[in-house]
Amino acid sequence: MIMLNHNPHIFLSVAEKGNITETAKELYISQPAVSKAVKNLEDELNLKLFHRDKRKGLILTDVGSRILLIARQMADMENRMYQTAFRSNNFIGGKVKVASMPIVTTVILAKVFAEFKRKYPFVEVELMETSAAGIKKAVEEHQVDFGITSSPFGKLDFEVLFKDEMIAVSKNKLNDLGVISFADISEPLIFCKSGLEIISENLKNPPVNISKSFVVEQAGTVIALANENNGIGIVSRLVANTTPNSLNRYSILPEIQTDMGIAAHNINDLTPVAAELKRMIVEKADVIK
Repeated sequence: MIMLNHNPHIFLSVAEKGNITETAKELYISQPAVSKAVKNLEDELNLKLFHRDKRKGLILTDVGSRILLIARQMADMENRMYQTAFRSNNFIGGKVKVASMPIVTTVILAKVFAEFKRKYPFVEVELMETSAAGIKKAVEEHQVDFGITSSPFGKLDFEVLFKDEMIAVSKNKLNDLGVISFADISEPLIFCKSGLEIISENLKNPPVNISKSFVVEQAGTVIALANENNGIGIVSRLVANTTPNSLNRYSILPEIQTDMGIAAHNINDLTPVAAELKRMIVEKADVIK
């Protein structure tokens, strides 16, 4: 990319990495050159973009955070220009950035990315794995072209891929009904962060005592802990169906159902490359509906 001024391009990398050394490595330039580019941009704008902290390193100022958002939008427009030009010449190239929950990466994106790279070898694909809230924030702040996350989607535009629900999984048989209420669970609960976010977003007063619960990073860890009888796991049905296990499954009362979907600022205004990747993801998601 050459249209985005050199200094904002370097600032964008420094701001996202929070580290001059890592930026220098990524861009194959010296650390003094990175520092100079940031200083030159500050001088050009007559603004202080970073606070320099001896312990925490570079921290964006309030105005620096606003400039970062604009720099991301500038980079996105540049990417769009090149992709449009490439497509007019019957060539697919450029960059696409996607944010996803780990389980969605495992079930859908791993296969889609492999097929996409075979079909479009000149496209650079970047993946950010984080929680549902982290994905929505990444989309809102223009860090990614689109995200795959759970409802509610807030003010973001979205297209539902499939419906899911939270269920309880247990090594021991809890009852013969196949349904259990949060109020009837006395054992420790096991959540992943994304699952806990979904519950908090869908229930106004979640009947969950976090102090007596395990909260882990990955949904697969919930299954592993429940499988060793460390408590009752609370996971999505998608996780239970796609992670090898022989745990007993129970629907939960109150019901916690959610939509999994693609979220963006404008679904119909994705870059050509992002639109093609989205199309392939939708096709793959149809298989698991």
